[in-house]
Amino acid sequence: MLSHTPRFDVTLAETAADMRAAQRLRYDVFVDELGGTGALVDHAARLERDEYDTICEHLLLRDLARPADDLDRVVGVYRLLQGKRLPAGRSYYSEAEYNLDRLRGSGRNLLELGRSCVHAEYRSGLAMMALWSGLATYVEENAVEVLFGVASFHGTDIETLRAPLSLLHHRHLAPSGLRVSAQPEHFQPMDLIPEAELDMAAASRAIPPLIKAYLRLGGGVGEGAFIDHAFNTTDVCLVMDTNRMSAKRKAFHTQRAS
Repeated sequence: MLSHTPRFDVTLAETAADMRAAQRLRYDVFVDELGGTGALVDHAARLERDEYDTICEHLLLRDLARPADDLDRVVGVYRLLQGKRLPAGRSYYSEAEYNLDRLRGSGRNLLELGRSCVHAEYRSGLAMMALWSGLATYVEENAVEVLFGVASFHGTDIETLRAPLSLLHHRHLAPSGLRVSAQPEHFQPMDLIPEAELDMAAASRAIPPLIKAYLRLGGGVGEGAFIDHAFNTTDVCLVMDTNRMSAKRKAFHTQRAS
């Protein structure tokens, strides 16, 4: 529990110090908490990084009430990759897990979201709301039409995730025109329990807050899950057509960013 009232500020990373602050927070969450790893992770410096960091923008949530030297006050991060910034011949991060041909062929302005995390002390919901508000402003300013990216359940034991994965499959598949699919060699079916046999309340409680936030804003999921043993997670691909966000919810998040 925080011992102070936070003062949130959301900006894009501009300096090498900003980038290191984001990577340090990612290390705390993805490596220390979740047990993940990767070829470019720097354990000595406690930096979680990969080859996509240099071509992406990084949305940083700071608590200005923290001491100035305390992880540069960064308590939340989001990694952003607009389609127009993707180098020719380069794949999106998500394409290692999902076939994105439907999105690439849509002609829409795409934004891939990734590496979202919040400091352990700030997970009451207010910090995520502030981060989402900053994202809403970015989406509006850049005329983004489709958001997508992988989001994770902790762990790789499908047996323990049968209910929430089944709920996502039965109730929250993305529209067919934007419905991506897990790569065939890694496709993990999600329709593991018939809809009529699901305990909907229990299944819903097992869905991580970040995924629920996307669903509340009108997002959906692709076909199939991906088991990521390196990060000790089971991933789903979230897709959101920004035009499908209700006017009320879109206005709410825009007001929060102002």
